[in-house]
Amino acid sequence: MAVDLRAEAESVDGALNRVERSLGVRLDRGTAVRKRRSVGARTDRGTWVRVERRALERIDGQGWNGIECAAALRGIAMPKWFAGTAWRDPDDAAMWRADETELISAAPMKPADRTALSDAWWATLNASLDALAAQKTTRVATPDTVTVTQASVDEVIRRAFPDATVDTSLNDWTAAHADLSWANLTTPACYLLDWEDWGMAPRGLDSAKLWASSLDVPEVAERVRHERRNDLGSQTGKLMSLFCCSKLVPYVDEGAPVRKEALRLLDELETVR
Repeated sequence: MAVDLRAEAESVDGALNRVERSLGVRLDRGTAVRKRRSVGARTDRGTWVRVERRALERIDGQGWNGIECAAALRGIAMPKWFAGTAWRDPDDAAMWRADETELISAAPMKPADRTALSDAWWATLNASLDALAAQKTTRVATPDTVTVTQASVDEVIRRAFPDATVDTSLNDWTAAHADLSWANLTTPACYLLDWEDWGMAPRGLDSAKLWASSLDVPEVAERVRHERRNDLGSQTGKLMSLFCCSKLVPYVDEGAPVRKEALRLLDELETVR
């Protein structure tokens, strides 16, 4: 059964107590930010600790120490990593991991913030994503904790559009954050948060996810398209845009912008076959 750490019934006090002992910190429970599979909080030494629970079937051979491994990346606006700890829950088919990082003063993005971002903010985002794409890793990205493969991309697109006839071959791969949602970006300064799923992915995955999640505000989606045009205009970038839209299509109405964009991409990709 899926576990949602935001639910009141899912107490994580025991895990947080263990983290405090292992990392030698005191967590400020009043600053805790709960998400579906993670909890983050400030510490008494002016750092931030993120604690994640992950089911065993979601942990593959490369491990799941993405935040720690991301410490080797250069040229990216991201929190510094300091220490980590992990353990298996003896009473549950799950693993826990905690990472202590730099505390960023900029706040996680709120929906209303997207329309008022400065040119400097966009420049930092572009520089960070371009620097990331230029680096190599043996890691493979795990968006939504699922390892990205040709088969996984095909499955998502075919589920949304069973009659699609586009060539979905993914021939261009670069390093990617793999969870570039607005909630994992900060303002007024731009930082990229939550690096647990990063790794090699089809080119444009990050740009496509940010664009698809912006379609509810057309001017923001257009800004993303403009800023990340080199990624999104590539053949693989268009496939990633279709992939990200296809994830959302089953949950939206017929006239929703994300469905319209998915159909446009299908037509465009079929035309250039």
